[in-house]
Amino acid sequence: MTWFELILFVLATFRLTRLIVFDKITLFLRKPFHEVVEETQEDGSVVTYLNVRGTGIRKWIGELLSCYWCTGMWCAIFLYLGFVYIPHLTLPVVTILAIAGVAGILESRLE
Repeated sequence: MTWFELILFVLATFRLTRLIVFDKITLFLRKPFHEVVEETQEDGSVVTYLNVRGTGIRKWIGELLSCYWCTGMWCAIFLYLGFVYIPHLTLPVVTILAIAGVAGILESRLE
């Protein structure tokens, strides 16, 4: 793996992780495993909590989907194995995710 490919994979892993853990478009993936609870504080502010649903494998998946670090590790493994075994399919996906990752970083810095 070259340095350029490593940078692409870092950015792609960053973007794929954020896509799975935080983005609204993937809420349907998290919904069976998470319950969002909103509580109104005495000062009128609303605090949002995330409760992981279920037990066993369902709870494990819920914990995984709520942990940025855990999901990031699995995303990195998934992308790397794709690169090793099916690079002709993985590299375009990694490139697109990396471009989206850079765009997300730039957008958050310009806000």
